[in-house]
Amino acid sequence: MTQRIPAARRARVDLRSDTVTHPTEAMYERMRAAPIGDDGLDGDPTVRELEAHVAATLGKEAGLFVPSCTMANLLAVLAQGLRNEQAVLESSAHMYTSERGAATFTGLFYLGVAGADGAMDLGRLEEALQSGGHRLKTSLVAMETSHNNAGGTVLPLDHMQAVYGMANAAGAAVHLDGARLFNAAVALGVAPGAISRHADTVSLCLSKGLSAPVGAVLAGGRSVMARARTLRRMLGGTQRQSGIMAAAGLEGVRTMGGRLAEDHVRARRLSDGVNRLAPALSATVPQTNIVQVETAGTGMSNAEWVAALLAAGLLVRPWGRTRLRCVTHRHIGDEDIDAAVRAFEMVLNAR
Repeated sequence: MTQRIPAARRARVDLRSDTVTHPTEAMYERMRAAPIGDDGLDGDPTVRELEAHVAATLGKEAGLFVPSCTMANLLAVLAQGLRNEQAVLESSAHMYTSERGAATFTGLFYLGVAGADGAMDLGRLEEALQSGGHRLKTSLVAMETSHNNAGGTVLPLDHMQAVYGMANAAGAAVHLDGARLFNAAVALGVAPGAISRHADTVSLCLSKGLSAPVGAVLAGGRSVMARARTLRRMLGGTQRQSGIMAAAGLEGVRTMGGRLAEDHVRARRLSDGVNRLAPALSATVPQTNIVQVETAGTGMSNAEWVAALLAAGLLVRPWGRTRLRCVTHRHIGDEDIDAAVRAFEMVLNAR
């Protein structure tokens, strides 16, 4: 009897996300040997080591290990915002488009501010920060870098500095959704702390390009992190012998940042290859490891493109009505990029 093979295993090249990365051998060894404890009682030593290392790397006083970056972002809002106030975000930010349901827990109103390439318009931000009369007080401003929906773009440091200064002058805290912060740091050629200095709290995902299997760290001031730790328990985010997972994250933070440049180079290789198929297809020119492919001129729906590319051995994700998202990562080599371009060309010619 023929065994049915899942589609994700049939496809040779998986560009759906950098979350598909598997742990390195060094991570597995760290997980096996990690000192562990009960993080809900008297603490887990490996978790504490990870929290302290990330906090120091990002120039913050303390860190908090959590199951996901979504929870880290939610905790940042809960710990720094007050009910009946508002959080201001760029209107295509992941926290706004995909995590806005968190408002049901926070009691805050999420206000989206239009921007370009993931950077909110400073004039509109200034308007949003004005309070009094019928306007809600802004208790938190959030930025994102690299910016997922803007195709992995990186916020300029002078823009981040301006946002931070405006928010602080208005009495608002600043949170940075840094799920792919290390990608942004590599693209800018700076240390991660040079970016995170423009925010009061920062979230860092461990399970994307850094290749850990799970988890994120929220970093910030000691008092804010103490509140976040209490709130984490309320949300069910306290784990027990979580040092096993934290050990992989610690290895990722310490060793995987530098190699992200390879993913950026391969993303550009993919973009160049797809753009040779113009005008039917066009791809964004990436700053980091995310490429968006525009399919509007092909006469095929995104669902048709996803299915056809899967049959050709390539996994991608639909991103809106006429775009596909491709993300390079540690398991993707030059030959995989070339195979991906051939798959796009094959589907295009077979229409």
